[in-house]
Amino acid sequence: MTTPQQRPGTRLAEALASLDDTVARLSELSERSYQNPYTSVEWPEEVRPEEEWFSTPEYVSLYGTPRWEALDNPARRRLAFLEAANFYSLNIHGEKTLMQGLAERLYRKDLLSVAPYLHHFLDEENKHSIYFGRFCTRYAKVYRSRQLAFAQPRARDIEDFLFFTKTMIFEEIVDRYNWVQGRDDRLHPVARFINSNHHFEESRHLIFGRRLVTALWEACQPNWDAATVAELRDDLGQFLVASWREYYNPDVYADAGLAAPWETAEQAWSAPAQQEHRRAVSQKVVTFLCDTGIFHEEPTDAF
Repeated sequence: MTTPQQRPGTRLAEALASLDDTVARLSELSERSYQNPYTSVEWPEEVRPEEEWFSTPEYVSLYGTPRWEALDNPARRRLAFLEAANFYSLNIHGEKTLMQGLAERLYRKDLLSVAPYLHHFLDEENKHSIYFGRFCTRYAKVYRSRQLAFAQPRARDIEDFLFFTKTMIFEEIVDRYNWVQGRDDRLHPVARFINSNHHFEESRHLIFGRRLVTALWEACQPNWDAATVAELRDDLGQFLVASWREYYNPDVYADAGLAAPWETAEQAWSAPAQQEHRRAVSQKVVTFLCDTGIFHEEPTDAF
């Protein structure tokens, strides 16, 4: 067991050593389930957005709002198709940032013990981007991200903690969508495959992420003062809000032919049904963050 008197580097080394069995087990699973993203799915020549579902209706951002009730079934399916493209676009942008962060940490001396799995992590995220990108470029488009990244130099331990914790938050939310939509028989087979395949591989990433975030928090937090901890909690809370905001995309509403897309986004965000949806989808990761002590309480701004 580590003590506050130990140097931060020593605490981190011991914490990461506790992941050795997890790294070995997850690496073996990744090797056994390796797949070729260019041959794993047959892409139809065209799709019919107004006739087929590409997102689970109950997970569409206007569900439970007056705007949803006003749409006929073809318009609802069209919106669900565009939201599928937006969801995949969010993953493209998120995984691009993730892959960059993983590559920067490969074979760094203090992270050598987890490097074997970082390779699999990086490889699998690249394959996921191929699936997401192929859907968007064949049938729709890649929607832009409105999240702004401001460079703010921080100590390495803080950078690592924020990087892996934000990755975990993002992937926990995405995985809930994947889990639901990969099992929804109403969805087009390609949409079901993309979601179920992503959930299958992300389940390993989430195990790794939870263990690593816990290890980083326990190793580094004793070395941070109260102001730093408060700043990190605020940063992570803002990230959760910003991540959810992108599910309510005015560009999607405009492409769906809805009037006043920005107003529509704000109305959907504030709708009680959508507030409860965000809380339910976020429950697992928020509970984890509270149980570990990373959060003191639920970040109410997201819900």
